[in-house]
Amino acid sequence: MELLGHHPDQRVGVFVDTQNLYHSARDYYERNVNFESLLRYAVGGRRLVRATAYVVEKEGDTSAWPFIYKLSTIGYKVRRMYLTVKETGEGGRPIYSGNWDMGIAADMVRLMPYLDVVVLGSGDGDFVEILEVLMERGIRVEVIAFRETTAQRLIDAVDRFTHLPEIPGAFMEPKNAER
Repeated sequence: MELLGHHPDQRVGVFVDTQNLYHSARDYYERNVNFESLLRYAVGGRRLVRATAYVVEKEGDTSAWPFIYKLSTIGYKVRRMYLTVKETGEGGRPIYSGNWDMGIAADMVRLMPYLDVVVLGSGDGDFVEILEVLMERGIRVEVIAFRETTAQRLIDAVDRFTHLPEIPGAFMEPKNAER
């Protein structure tokens, strides 16, 4: 069965903010996202141009490497960023920052001429403006994220919103749990 708005000849770009989805899955479901199922659902029988997963990691910490390797083996181009210390917070504790929003937006713009559909894996309302620009240029925009942590203005702005837990196989089994 073909989903409404899905056509086999559509060219799809998938942009996944892994930190956004990881924290939502952990905080609300105590589970881990199955990024392979997410990608399969996002493409939905259409032509994948590129799937990019954006990862933030601590410098010198190798614990994310198996997760990064897994993403690359299931079809994602992985873009990595190290956390940076912005300032010192209360009690002298460092405040870390690692935000891919501008990088994701830039990648969407770079691929715009080659895409008919953009699928964003994030509930961050900061993406509304760039997604509206894409839609003004005739690109269909779909978002896959957790309803609990997705900005309502993002849901309202896009052509299609999918609550990630509704995707078959959305979560990893506990024994195979990865980031």
